[in-house]
Amino acid sequence: MPGKDPKITPSPGALSRRRVLLGALPLAALPAVGCGRQALGDERGRRPLALVYNGPQGCAECAPSVAAVLRKAPRPFDVKYVGPGTGVPLDAATLAQARLYVQPGGGADLERTWRDLRGSAQVMRDWIREGGSYLGLCFGGYLAGRDPGFDLLPGDSYGYVGSPGSTVPDERDTVLEVTWKGESRHMYFQDGPAFRLNGGADATVLATYDNGAAAVVVAPYGKGRIGVSGPHPEADESWYEEAGLTNPDGVRLDLAHELLDTTVGRP
Repeated sequence: MPGKDPKITPSPGALSRRRVLLGALPLAALPAVGCGRQALGDERGRRPLALVYNGPQGCAECAPSVAAVLRKAPRPFDVKYVGPGTGVPLDAATLAQARLYVQPGGGADLERTWRDLRGSAQVMRDWIREGGSYLGLCFGGYLAGRDPGFDLLPGDSYGYVGSPGSTVPDERDTVLEVTWKGESRHMYFQDGPAFRLNGGADATVLATYDNGAAAVVVAPYGKGRIGVSGPHPEADESWYEEAGLTNPDGVRLDLAHELLDTTVGRP
């Protein structure tokens, strides 16, 4: 994305850029949580609710880009922004209303961001374990890993740029080729993670980088699911135009929609 999504071990002197999104989530008390019928919303014909973080250490355009994909998807969501400055805390009561939580890309300092997030980590894990879904895009994918992170993955996240066999030499915005379910596709990318899975892990790898590393993964977590992507399937035309990039496939959002449906368990 047009922004700095730092690796777990950032390169010295790495600078924050514009399209970044992550910040503080407030500490919350933990009552019983779960995804019941009201949270899912479908039984009464209502759209399910997706929570999208939109707080400090982000940019004005990032959360709206994700929200637009959610609202306009073939199976759309209602969207509520959460986080400091939104008036909606990310606590157990808020999560209990939702089916999906989205952590978009962003954050200039992983360690600093995690100091803001770690108080809410157990709230998040318990909600997912009881049936919620977490979607992490780029920096949100890093945060699905551990040390630091929510520790949601059956494995861990790491920086793809500069890893063995990577064809992306630096952190500049680019378009890269991935193999998505056996087919070549091109995706917007800016210093996103790859995912190292434990042997025998119960996980679906939707896409791999050209070196074979997992680029997009969906995995169960208790009764819920975790979806993570190193590249940006949600990138719209404005991202490409601003960075002076062209997607050979055209700017399409079908991969974002497939990742959404797989993450929330909709066939």
